[in-house]
Amino acid sequence: MPTCSHFSRAANKSQRNIIRALSGGGRASSPGPGGASSGGTHMTFSNKVALVAGGTGGLGHAVSLAFLQEGAKVVVTYRQQKEFDALKSEGGANASLVDGHNVDVTDEIAVRGLIDQVVTAHGHIDVLVNTVGAYAGGVNLWELDPKIFDQMLALNLRSGYMLARATIPSMLKQKRGAIVNVAAKAAFDHGAGASAYAASKAGALALMDSLAAEVKGSGVRVNTILPSIIDTEANRKAIPNADFAKWPKPADIAKVILFLCSDEAKVIHGAALPVYGDS
Repeated sequence: MPTCSHFSRAANKSQRNIIRALSGGGRASSPGPGGASSGGTHMTFSNKVALVAGGTGGLGHAVSLAFLQEGAKVVVTYRQQKEFDALKSEGGANASLVDGHNVDVTDEIAVRGLIDQVVTAHGHIDVLVNTVGAYAGGVNLWELDPKIFDQMLALNLRSGYMLARATIPSMLKQKRGAIVNVAAKAAFDHGAGASAYAASKAGALALMDSLAAEVKGSGVRVNTILPSIIDTEANRKAIPNADFAKWPKPADIAKVILFLCSDEAKVIHGAALPVYGDS
């Protein structure tokens, strides 16, 4: 089953009808007035800087709000100005803590420039969360357009590589940091008609596993989460007859990400956490 904050099906009858998600795509509801840690262990990110790639999309929006509500300075990448404006609007009293950059995170030069700007402005980066991704499927491998294959690798695999590659040196220098990459259940559950998607997500998981081994003992932690179909507006439109109640909510996944990036999760490193509930 496909896994992303965006979802597209073969019923669209076009391989070109790929849901691009450099911004994470499609807004989700906010975590609510209690914040991401409401009802559980209190996690504070005051004076922390969190970079949320795709931080205005379906999942990214909820993640960005969760960090804002815990006092973090949040830097987001986005591709649609209206999504960034919506995030600022929902940030409320903490809206001044969010900064946005219209950046293609698959572009090496653009990503390096972004990280340089963040470090120059804030002096450090404490958290990197990559929610960038996309889905295209419903097509047999031998019928798959090579351009779609390349897009899956770019959005689901290259994005995490570029972001981590540019961010890790700063984290190693400061001897601390937390990285969470969003892969998918499809990283190990390889269904028919989703060869490019599954391969790109499996690669993303392997990439972060290797990175975790490379930075072991440095103070930098690297983890992966594995969602299924996330309950976003875009996914509801794509699959209108589905049982939305079974889909994990962006705000609930954001709580897991927040925890993984907190000091409360200091013993969790190199993990791949399922966050798909009953779906």
